[in-house]
Amino acid sequence: MKNSLLKGLLMFLTVLCTGMAYSQEIKGKVSDASGPLPGANVLVKGTSISAQTDFDGTFILRNVSSDAVLVFSYIGLKSQEVSAAGKSVINVVLKDDSAQLKEVIVVGYGTVKKKDATGAVDQLSSKQFDNVASPSPAQLLRGKVAGVQVTQSSGEPGAGVAIRVRGNSSIRSGNGPLIVVDGVPLDGGNISAGGADLLGTSSSRNPLNFINQNDIESMSVLKDASSTAIYGSRGANGVIVITTKKGKSNVPQLVYNTSFQFSKMSGKLDVMTGDQFAAAGGDDKGSRSYNWKDAVLRNGFSMNHDLSFTKSTENSNTRVSFGASNTDGIVKKTGLDRYNVSIYNSNDFFGGALKVESRVIYSSVRDEATLLSNNAGFIGNVIGTALYWNPTLPIRNANGSYNVVGDDYLNPVQLLDSYTDYTNTNKLLGSINSTWKITSKLKYQFLFGVETSNSSRKSQLLPTMEISGNQFSATVPGTSEVKYGVANINNQNKFNKTFEHTLNYNNDFGDNFNLDALIGYSYYDYNADGNSSSGKGYDVNQVNLIDNIEGGLQNEFRVSSYRNRVELQSYFGRVNATIYKKIILTATLRSDGSTKLGVNNKYDYFPSVGVAFKVFEDKEGLLNSFKIRGNYGITGNQEFAPNSAIARAAYGNNGSLGVDTNSNADLKWETTTSYGVGADFELINNRLSGSIDYFQRDTKDLIFPVPSAATQPGPPSPRFKNLPGNLINKGIELALNYKVIDTKDFTWDVAANASFLKNEVKNFAGFIATGGLNGQGLTDAYTQVITNDRPAYTYYLYEWRGYDSSGNSIYADAVGNDTGLGTAAKKLLDKQPLPKINVGFTTNLAYKGFDASASFYGAFGHYIYNNTSNAYFFKGAFLGGRNTTQEAATSPQAQGDPNSPSTKYLEKGDFLRLGNLTFGYTVNSLDRFSIKSARFFVNASNLFVITSYSGADPEVDTDKSLNGVPSAGMEYLSYPRERSISLGLNVTF
Repeated sequence: MKNSLLKGLLMFLTVLCTGMAYSQEIKGKVSDASGPLPGANVLVKGTSISAQTDFDGTFILRNVSSDAVLVFSYIGLKSQEVSAAGKSVINVVLKDDSAQLKEVIVVGYGTVKKKDATGAVDQLSSKQFDNVASPSPAQLLRGKVAGVQVTQSSGEPGAGVAIRVRGNSSIRSGNGPLIVVDGVPLDGGNISAGGADLLGTSSSRNPLNFINQNDIESMSVLKDASSTAIYGSRGANGVIVITTKKGKSNVPQLVYNTSFQFSKMSGKLDVMTGDQFAAAGGDDKGSRSYNWKDAVLRNGFSMNHDLSFTKSTENSNTRVSFGASNTDGIVKKTGLDRYNVSIYNSNDFFGGALKVESRVIYSSVRDEATLLSNNAGFIGNVIGTALYWNPTLPIRNANGSYNVVGDDYLNPVQLLDSYTDYTNTNKLLGSINSTWKITSKLKYQFLFGVETSNSSRKSQLLPTMEISGNQFSATVPGTSEVKYGVANINNQNKFNKTFEHTLNYNNDFGDNFNLDALIGYSYYDYNADGNSSSGKGYDVNQVNLIDNIEGGLQNEFRVSSYRNRVELQSYFGRVNATIYKKIILTATLRSDGSTKLGVNNKYDYFPSVGVAFKVFEDKEGLLNSFKIRGNYGITGNQEFAPNSAIARAAYGNNGSLGVDTNSNADLKWETTTSYGVGADFELINNRLSGSIDYFQRDTKDLIFPVPSAATQPGPPSPRFKNLPGNLINKGIELALNYKVIDTKDFTWDVAANASFLKNEVKNFAGFIATGGLNGQGLTDAYTQVITNDRPAYTYYLYEWRGYDSSGNSIYADAVGNDTGLGTAAKKLLDKQPLPKINVGFTTNLAYKGFDASASFYGAFGHYIYNNTSNAYFFKGAFLGGRNTTQEAATSPQAQGDPNSPSTKYLEKGDFLRLGNLTFGYTVNSLDRFSIKSARFFVNASNLFVITSYSGADPEVDTDKSLNGVPSAGMEYLSYPRERSISLGLNVTF
């Protein structure tokens, strides 16, 4: 009896204790670095008991055992396990999982896990962007991805950006990568209307100015044939895939970002002061008030505001954002204002069988520019006139009027005040993407995209500004009266459509074989039209020429118009096969047909194959994962002018018909055959990861214009033709990422990359000039050539050896006394403008609420031609009454020594720049203000650059093309770069 009672009592106590163990309640809050985290998952390990955090990041779990382990997780963040151990309150802060963020990479028509990629691909997530608004998403890539070089043509807000993925793949056609935004390939041309040719032409604008950095979720860079061949005729220069953000929170979330940037000129472009000018023997006019920087420069200012709202449910997802940025450039009367709206919405229908996603990006951009041209002559542009103005001569007379010297020696302030130039551009990119899950293994996708832009550029030069040259003046018919003043209006409209159908099949055939197959059809329709009107010869009292453009001389009023259309039709397929979870095979084939090509070559085929082998994976200890891969493929380049293959004629004045180009029925794409091998690895318990790649690309069928026949019979007009020759581009890329410290409160990681590039033109019989020069005595001069057995854009110059006793320049290989240009010969130099080495380095630290980051980038092994020095900084200019550098004014050079193009102005372009330095502090849970988190930061950009280049900045790329052949590494009167400090705030409600 006693035993029965004892057993019963023990059973009762056991049941009671067990019930008490499972009746425990736990509550708490889940946060990340930005504050409370709505929608995070909390799971009792080994059970089905779970909860999701609410709007404030809080959760409650009931019936939890005292010995339970809670698992906290959220997409993109590291999962964290915490023992309940009798606790009633548990608060956790989840950290970014950089490995998970990089795990899935968006590629052409789908995604791929980084560890399963057979090609060279890389991705930047929004977590890796610098915490300051960038004028263009392209600049976010600088120094961040191995093999990618980003060069802004000048420091002007919104200036064009040259993006090179693994160097140059073409000579005359485009070298920029294909850019795909949310599945819609952009047409790649300029979206802003061009300007008039006044004191030279101006730089193109950046086609990515319309995208707000804060709307970007990730940017993938596809570099080799295995990853780019799916884009066929457009993949030769690499592909950049931009994916915009979606909603992430299942409760409404409001995010506000703002920053204020203060900037000033960086660099050391200095000419003589008034005292120095007089001391050197210049024509002293008595004044000492002039400084060229004060005349045309100012302190820049920029403010940025961004507001986004997100909300998602089980069957829908919505994100809406509004952005505004206003930038005053460091050159007076220049700036960029941009207003953005971005909308994303997705809805699931029929139990998730059908998903419809819609995206809209709308941007309104206003550019303000001044006369900063690429090819100004002896007279100069705004920068040129400011440099050469006599610093002892006041800008204004005593009565306040401009001090006018002559029509070829311009007052820089008068020129600045007399010129107005602004461009309004409206752009819309929209798409609808429908996905139908036919079965669990088969899905069909249809994408319809629209890209439209309307741009109008208006400029005027007042008739009170008298400048020498026929483009600035006109004679009244029947008289000798000369009138000045010029006005131009240029309009450009684009309307592009994208239609794509894809069918995807994915199935596991047992544990040892997976097949992922894709077939598709696409059709692209690109339309562009435009018109322009110009007037000249206005009354001196007219001030608003743009709105009364016909108010000039009747015989000087001009109008013109154009229209282009390009159609591209494609069929493509891709197979990804995984065998024994070790061997991965990717094969693609695309057939493209284009209206750009000759009738005999409308279609071409672009295949590729990639193979990867996982030597080992997910091991513990020193060696964790190692994968080797190789690829081979053919891609094309269709970035050449529309209508290049057909005969074109145009009616001129009075109805006269003139032939512009002759047809070529055999014109075909430039094609690039490439192959490469590489390896991806993870070491030291996955703390060190990286990749190494070797690649070689061979581009053939180079497209060039063949000039008109010199003798008859023969074609009277030029034609485009595929010339024999190859552009060989090869290189090695290395990328490393290391988690130096990775603890709960303190993290520190570093990333570095380097690329080593070499290019050479082979089997090419031509000798084609480019790199044109401008300035006094430099008419028709050039510096670079395309020729056989040399790198592209090899310098071709006289070799300068110094001065003789009379102050005349000495050039190598001259006849007689080794002096004088007339008997010297130009040389093909072993120097090129394209960098041989590109490097990048980034480091990030975080301690509790504090964070800091720094990014460096640089380029080495190349040379820059300083056209500014060649045109302005020589003894003859100073003795002729123009200001120059003190070095030039006091040099032994004779006044009559011609300032001929030579190696005297060829300089090393090596540089290393601190691109960005950021410090931030995050405060969480400001409940009093209903704020989940607030982050304050200060950012400095372009703090310093290490270089031996004597010009204003070594990172420059002034367009000095000749006859449509691009140049590289040229500097001429460029818009100065700026050094800036930004203060910012990110708030999440």
